[in-house]
Amino acid sequence: MVEKSTYPLRLPKSLKARVALLAEKDGTSINQFIAIAVAEKISALETERIFSQRADQANLEDFKKILFRPGGEKPRPGDEIE
Repeated sequence: MVEKSTYPLRLPKSLKARVALLAEKDGTSINQFIAIAVAEKISALETERIFSQRADQANLEDFKKILFRPGGEKPRPGDEIE
């Protein structure tokens, strides 16, 4: 079982009303809706951090060598970019 803690959250009335409406549409409680929203934000920030770290390790010259190497196959029909 997941250990839980409480946090008294103060929201402006208009924001709480919107959260309540969206939570109801989503079929969740306000608490669950907010917990999911926080989890999504954490996920987005962690993903950004990971991509940033990987970008820092990238070698642009190696990338260009791979991208422009000779050989390979020509684009197939349907591979066009529109």
